[in-house]
Amino acid sequence: MRILYLHQFFKTREEAGGTRSYELARHLVSGGHEVVIVTAAAGPSPVRRTVDGIRVVEVGGASPDYAAATARGYGRRMAGFAGFAAAATHAAVRAERPDVVLATSPPLTIALPGIVAAKRHRVPLVFEVRDLWPEAPIQMGALPNPLAQRAARALERFAYRRARHVVALSPGIRDGVVAAGADPERVTLVPNASDLDLFSPEVDPGDLRRRLGLDDKFVCSYFGTMGEANDLTQVVEAACLLQERSENGVAFVLQGEGKRRAAIEDEVARRELGNLVLLPAAGKSSAARLAAASDACMTIFKDVPILATNSPNKLFDTFAAGRAAIVNTDGWQRELVERGEAGVYARGGDPAHLAEQVLWLRDHPDETAAYGRNARVLAETEFDRRMLAERMREVLERAASWT
Repeated sequence: MRILYLHQFFKTREEAGGTRSYELARHLVSGGHEVVIVTAAAGPSPVRRTVDGIRVVEVGGASPDYAAATARGYGRRMAGFAGFAAAATHAAVRAERPDVVLATSPPLTIALPGIVAAKRHRVPLVFEVRDLWPEAPIQMGALPNPLAQRAARALERFAYRRARHVVALSPGIRDGVVAAGADPERVTLVPNASDLDLFSPEVDPGDLRRRLGLDDKFVCSYFGTMGEANDLTQVVEAACLLQERSENGVAFVLQGEGKRRAAIEDEVARRELGNLVLLPAAGKSSAARLAAASDACMTIFKDVPILATNSPNKLFDTFAAGRAAIVNTDGWQRELVERGEAGVYARGGDPAHLAEQVLWLRDHPDETAAYGRNARVLAETEFDRRMLAERMREVLERAASWT
């Protein structure tokens, strides 16, 4: 089977960002399939390269980094998405004929090259929905124009109609896709996954705690995008509350980049927070070492209803690392953590409750350790990357065999 895979933000383990498309493509290649990925180039010129057997076609004209792309103003952001859609369409229609086209959103505009390529090559399209666009940017206030909202909703419905199959990353996303008009029989849940070989309780964090001056602290970490949707000011406020109360045994470590990073840095400096450390974005191996050096790992989102449908990489990385999870969305993530006894829920938009939950974990080391062990069990039994990649392979093969 030859798969033409369209993803603007393709990242390997050595790069900062989500690696779902890399891990899936690597699994498919190891199974004897051919994968060509069309993605955004770091520079202005097109690049062709091979990564672990994956043929990567990089096209210019758009940011290859999700955090950077979404940190731009509304106009530049939309222009960047449109630019990639145009360049990807040009590359996709000239690619060797595949057996199936796989397009992964966001951005929603990836549907355009996916639809055109599938029609040009007369093959099925599988459309993957990692976040519910346009509902997410609408609720976040990033898509304020009513005409643009109507156009985006029309594109969403058109993409679902033209796709042979839709892949949703969470139950909430699946429900949103069906509500927007997709046939429930043609929607499959394939959530984000745990990389059990990379994140593990056995990972050696080296001297990271010592270098950060955190040897005697209860460490809560966050690794990922620092954007509007994450609203890490909640963590800054929680750190401030604990510092004011002289709770000096807790430290927060935030690793990543994004639109809100500079503002977070300014707040940490202004409040002279000695219990919050900021680290630059790095690849997955660095995140795995940070998780191993932590007592608990946070998955934080802004208190906006649509964000409760997310399937965030960092939560499944936390599970694989065998660390207690702290989540703050009252939806699927909370259900997973509480059902699996793998961590705690802190109310979204409530820094005081976050601080309370962190202190509870610190003061109950046996329960916290048990949460970590249970998290690893969840990773191994429900979210093993290999198992979920096989589910995705089956979806693609069914679509490719459709006539």
